[in-house]
Amino acid sequence: MDLLEGIKLKAKRHNKRIVLPEGLEERTLKAADEIIREGIAQIILLGNPDAIKAAAEKFNLTSIINASIVDPADHERKGLYIDLMVELRKHKGLTAEEAAMLIEDPLYLGTLMIKNGDADGEVAGAMNATGDVLRPAFQYVKTLPGISVVSGAFIMILKDSGFGENGIIVFADCAVHPDPTDKELAEIAVATANTTRAIAGFEPRVAMLSFSTKGSARHELVDKVVNATRMAREMAPGLKIDGDLQADAAIVASIGAKKAPGSAIAGKANVLIFPSLDAGNIAYKLVQRLAGAEAVGPVLQGMAAPINDLSRGCSVSDIINLVAITANQAAGL
Repeated sequence: MDLLEGIKLKAKRHNKRIVLPEGLEERTLKAADEIIREGIAQIILLGNPDAIKAAAEKFNLTSIINASIVDPADHERKGLYIDLMVELRKHKGLTAEEAAMLIEDPLYLGTLMIKNGDADGEVAGAMNATGDVLRPAFQYVKTLPGISVVSGAFIMILKDSGFGENGIIVFADCAVHPDPTDKELAEIAVATANTTRAIAGFEPRVAMLSFSTKGSARHELVDKVVNATRMAREMAPGLKIDGDLQADAAIVASIGAKKAPGSAIAGKANVLIFPSLDAGNIAYKLVQRLAGAEAVGPVLQGMAAPINDLSRGCSVSDIINLVAITANQAAGL
């Protein structure tokens, strides 16, 4: 059984409620139909019920009838969610009139459903920008206790099983935070280790990447990685982590042994933490395109509930995979 099949199988056992705010988007509807047919998760679609049913008929989607469909403009819990929004944001001056308008935005409605316990997770972004997906999440769901930063991990499935964990390496942050501080980088490392356990299903060996290995270069950017490594150890004493390590020293055994002798991580890393979003985003795209790796994600980390963002260029299978991952995250929180 490969990784994605295992993730889907676990999602079926969890049977979580995942809300899809983009209920009229073609790929989302096709993914929802397959998710329901396979029993991967319970699906809540947001949108006009008549329009969703018409689209389902147009695309010959027969399982959509088993989805829960909520009309953002008119549903029985609308008043409850308006009150909840005002209560949670009254310190920001949010009025009932403003909340009544916001709650008709499916991205806000999906977030409030999660906050109220009516859904377990959300997947969106097929037709919305990342900022639009995350804004309601930051305002109403917020981050986990002890975590101040949200980050995005990719599970990279390589053709060469000699790297990482039988060809699987988790990359972060590749999606959210442009320039983390040392403390934020430490939080990203700990969060990524948790994602690795919950989603990839193996024990993380975390390499904190730099252009330096064990002080081979001196620079404030290296200092940030060294400090972050120390902080991550303090946050999670049992975590297997080392840094500063260059990428080759982290993943190639012979180079790790030469550059960082005695390191338990060098040459054996299955989790790579990049010092900036620049580095992480460029790296995952290069590995995906040049090495032909499958990039699963981004899996958003650090939120108090799983809310995941798709690329607007996503495929139907991308949506299905991310819903399964979101269901696993919901079960692990």
